[in-house]
Amino acid sequence: MNEEVRRRWHGHVLRRRWMLLSAVVMMVGELWMPRSVGLRAAVQPGDSGGRFVEITPGTRRQIEKGLKYLASIQGEDGSYGARHYGRHVGITALACLAFMADGNLPGRGPYGVNVQRGLEFILDHAQETGLIAANTSHGPMYGHGFATLFLGEVYGQPPDPRVREALVKAVRLIVASQNNEGGWRYQPVPVEADISVTICEIMALRSARNAGISVPKETIDRAIKYVKDCNNPADGGFLYRINQGTSAFPRSAAGVASLYYAGVYEGDILDRGLKYLMRYKNQQGSNRRMGHYFYGHYYAAQAMHLAGGQYWRDWYPMIRDELLKQQREDGSWTYNHGESYATAMALLVLQMPNEVLPIFEK
Repeated sequence: MNEEVRRRWHGHVLRRRWMLLSAVVMMVGELWMPRSVGLRAAVQPGDSGGRFVEITPGTRRQIEKGLKYLASIQGEDGSYGARHYGRHVGITALACLAFMADGNLPGRGPYGVNVQRGLEFILDHAQETGLIAANTSHGPMYGHGFATLFLGEVYGQPPDPRVREALVKAVRLIVASQNNEGGWRYQPVPVEADISVTICEIMALRSARNAGISVPKETIDRAIKYVKDCNNPADGGFLYRINQGTSAFPRSAAGVASLYYAGVYEGDILDRGLKYLMRYKNQQGSNRRMGHYFYGHYYAAQAMHLAGGQYWRDWYPMIRDELLKQQREDGSWTYNHGESYATAMALLVLQMPNEVLPIFEK
């Protein structure tokens, strides 16, 4: 993390921690409070055998190319989209989070205007029901989860009552949409569930909780049960839905990350899930051909980052170098869902060591 970014975010981190402490004091009786001690106790990257350089100078230059590209393709209304999705709140949220991971805030920093424009687009599509959705050819809960995560990360920076109102309503909709198994699916109704949508909502709830928004403990407990029920005891991976299908890298990455963000920091399911993911460490080409490449690595990087220690030391250099090989001359990445999505996801993975976004702080 360069000195400019460090200075820009020093005050931001202190303000967020003070806001969280105040919220805990005022709302301790009703907030879901995960065992933060377990998260802090995780071995930090580089604790054994000395620190290693995560974001090299060359990586920093390529990240900057990616950020410039991402800024250049933002829509006039602040949106980002993809070939099959049009203007999309989820992809817009991911792009804005990629800018924020570099230290930009709405209206502040080299890409502050891009974050502000993206925020305006998302707020413009926050409905009275709490649902955040724009053009989509798929179920809206994916986009809603990413958009809610973004609102939780941007909340209070700077203070904007519109953000709190949209965030509170979005959280209420997530809580109300949880099905009887404990998960979520494409539509904002409590009917079906799959692990892919469930991780989006768990991260959104974790971010909102970090920002001081009340989240029922029962909702999180039920989500933990759902994710555990999706675990495949045969190999340690995770199924797409309870008792359906087989284990696969993307859904298993989502499963492990889900447990961490829901406040589960140890246990056999986590250990076996991490070992399952490590089998794919040297199979990146085949992962890409299997589909959901960026989605899988977005969650796998978070899982390894939260696991810390040797997991992170082994994983990050691998995926960093793999992603940099795939970056195109104009600074972009591409995949099935288009350049906006792939570039945002790649930049989020590459910038994870910054720990600038509150959701990525250890």
